[in-house]
Amino acid sequence: MSTFVHQLRSEQLVFWRSREAAVFIFIFPIMLFVLLASVFGDGDYEGRPVTDYLLTGLLGYGAANTAFAGLAITLVIRREYGILKRLRSTPLTPAVYLAGVLASSLVVFALQAVVLIALGRLVFDAELPAHPVGVALTLVFGAAAMAALGVGVAGLIRSEEGASAVVNVIVLPMTFLSGGFGPTRNLPRFLEAVADALPLRHFLDAVQGVYLDGDQPWDHAASLAVVAAWGVVGLLLAIRYFSWQPRGR
Repeated sequence: MSTFVHQLRSEQLVFWRSREAAVFIFIFPIMLFVLLASVFGDGDYEGRPVTDYLLTGLLGYGAANTAFAGLAITLVIRREYGILKRLRSTPLTPAVYLAGVLASSLVVFALQAVVLIALGRLVFDAELPAHPVGVALTLVFGAAAMAALGVGVAGLIRSEEGASAVVNVIVLPMTFLSGGFGPTRNLPRFLEAVADALPLRHFLDAVQGVYLDGDQPWDHAASLAVVAAWGVVGLLLAIRYFSWQPRGR
């Protein structure tokens, strides 16, 4: 346990000392929420302020951006620069290292979620959740599944130069189709079919139900099962393709 705590502390120090990582992973979803809520927050959607939907949508995007994109980019860069390879020669076990990296991503997302909710309430008068524990459990569940996908996708990306491009090509369209940047209306039928297959659509359905409607997480068991299935896909990809050795050098 002491080794895990030390690794988690080290990951946090590395993250917050990197201004690029802090801006892209931590600040960007918060900035998007402020911009979108400032422009579109005065309207209503299905009898609720659009700000509430934007808040829950950006919480979903934050999970995807932090636990999926950020983790995948970090692991690819460390692999290609030989950091992961050198770690294998230290007393730090692979399991403890990966656990520390995953836990650090969840800590960053948790802080980000708190800031988003506080901003939504204090600046834009957004609704607070009726069941905070249920919201927290749902967010952690979704972020863990996204993290598993991030590790899996990291195994498929061959170079650090392509890491950011690959994950953004996945995350940004997925967030738009899933309603993470605001309610989607009148999507073409084929895009609706694509959106229904995406984990973020189902994750947002669960988050919005728990946050806005006061449901419990188990009321959205079907949506969370789809999210979990995508997490399992990520784990299977990681088992098959994740490597500690550089590939593009």
